[in-house]
Amino acid sequence: MGEITLVKSENLVGLKTQKTRSASKPKGINKNQKVHTNLGDFEVFDLGAKGKNIDDKLDDIRKEETVEVGTHVFHTENGELPMVPNGDIYIVFEDGLNAEEQQLVLDEYHLVITKRRGPNKLTATVTENSPNPIKTSLFLQKSSLVRFAEPDLDAPLQEYFPELVQPSDVLYQYQWYFKNDGNMPDTNLPERMEAGQDSKIQDAWNRLGNRGSKEITIAVVDNGFDNTHPDLKPALTKPFDFWTNSAQMETGQSTHGTACAGLAVARDNGNGIVGVAPNSKYMPLGGVAFSLKRTEDIFDYCINNKADVISCSWGTTRSEQRPNSEKIAAITKAAREGRGGKGCVVLFAAGNENIDHLNYYATIPDVIAVGACNSEGTHSIYSNRGFELSVCAPSSGVWPLHWPTTTTRPFWDPGRHDETGNKKFWRDGIERGTPGLYKHFGGTSAATPIVAGICALMLSANPDLTAKEVKEILQDTADKIGFHHDYFNGHSVKYGYGRVNADRAVAEALRRREGGIKDVENSVRSGKGLFRFSVSRHPSEGFGVQAGVFAQYGNVLLHVEKVQKLFRQHNILVNINELHGKTVYKVIVGSFSNKSEAQALRGKMKNEGIEGFVADLSKLG
Repeated sequence: MGEITLVKSENLVGLKTQKTRSASKPKGINKNQKVHTNLGDFEVFDLGAKGKNIDDKLDDIRKEETVEVGTHVFHTENGELPMVPNGDIYIVFEDGLNAEEQQLVLDEYHLVITKRRGPNKLTATVTENSPNPIKTSLFLQKSSLVRFAEPDLDAPLQEYFPELVQPSDVLYQYQWYFKNDGNMPDTNLPERMEAGQDSKIQDAWNRLGNRGSKEITIAVVDNGFDNTHPDLKPALTKPFDFWTNSAQMETGQSTHGTACAGLAVARDNGNGIVGVAPNSKYMPLGGVAFSLKRTEDIFDYCINNKADVISCSWGTTRSEQRPNSEKIAAITKAAREGRGGKGCVVLFAAGNENIDHLNYYATIPDVIAVGACNSEGTHSIYSNRGFELSVCAPSSGVWPLHWPTTTTRPFWDPGRHDETGNKKFWRDGIERGTPGLYKHFGGTSAATPIVAGICALMLSANPDLTAKEVKEILQDTADKIGFHHDYFNGHSVKYGYGRVNADRAVAEALRRREGGIKDVENSVRSGKGLFRFSVSRHPSEGFGVQAGVFAQYGNVLLHVEKVQKLFRQHNILVNINELHGKTVYKVIVGSFSNKSEAQALRGKMKNEGIEGFVADLSKLG
């Protein structure tokens, strides 16, 4: 490992706790404070900087019955990478010592051999009577009988990406379409919740290492937007209402737009629900109408204001309202020319009339047509059927057998009246979350923004995808649900190509993004390839983000190719050094005059699933 200087973290501790169902969490610690699930078999928690110092805090926590072991967490003097001693120590004794003489040293510090590695090399572990592993290693290094002693430290690998903590929003437990475990809390209704019948959205988040990119914008085209809603307001960008011809949205009439928007973009803020892509920007566009002028105005606005995804939960199945060629051309233009020529991803709901043809807008070839399925993984009876159907997504089914989606509601929502005349916003009459802000929702109107959010996750994974590629990936990665005989040549008039699978779609988006990396990888493995370089000496000053250490230069090529695709605007530096007689290569992203800029880049890299730490370039020259 080489000689390093370790600094004790001022806020992180590692804990081993009892894993029994009855074991309670240590007092003063909640799941939101956990920053690493498993480092050296410890869970790492951030205790914050307030109040007692870290030694006193750790001493208090060690007294808890549920805590088996508590340890300090360390980091390097010039880095931020957390390191946890796992209790093992690698020891090399001086030549000529026999096993009995070595045991005398081990007994002095109450160490137990875990692995004999040679006549004078072994690994030993501390016991409850030993000093901590760091101190024990220091004591051993001062012994005349010991040539070398090093504590075994665990740290996140450079390519490590952790499973995201589940959102803390109070209504997330009702959002079964993210991850369906077969249960629904606080209800005795005979709902059919079949475990696994969901869109694998939580899995997609974990694969990405984030919940989407703030660089992706979802336009929700509808009527009835409450831009004051706390789950939606923070995400707003360039709202526009074509009725008022301003950013002031018309309120008090429809409630539809607010409900649709929440399913796609509701912020992960601990309050109510979470949208599929809660990090995305949200562009509400009000004033939907049948006219050609309005259609052209709306979709031109999306192109000119850089919308990436356009979600439309409206349309018609009346033949007299079939969109003419000019309206089709306006929508097709957005799907082909938006996003700088890559095309806006345009989605339309299939419709809720339980008939054998789709909403006419959903049949436009460049559009993604979205149908609905339910919590049992079967067709929602109201969802229109047709050959143009692309995919289906979870939504409401027959109540009370199937559970609806949960979403945002505007402040003027009148609800629906039950048989006693009372307003109801929840199908079972039980109010949940902050009163006035949330409700049950369903239909293909709900399925469409769910798929729009998944498209935003795909573009977060690979912003170079064209709209056509997004549609192809959604269809190719969808799960075949229902019966085998529902499908002909892989397509069903009820389910399209199947129920959207966000995790598989994101995985394919990532695979296509790394296509260039695969080419490099094949060249490296075959020992052949021609690569273009531009090499110049970089001054040893400032700060960057160290994003990998490699012994093989082929691996440097692979990693630089990956990082360069994501952060092309930053310098990519390679530090060549020697460690234990071998040449090693450190990949550094960026070069900044101050540390805060490097820390900001580190955050962006972490959002892309690349772990790293801020490095002082003056130490690497």
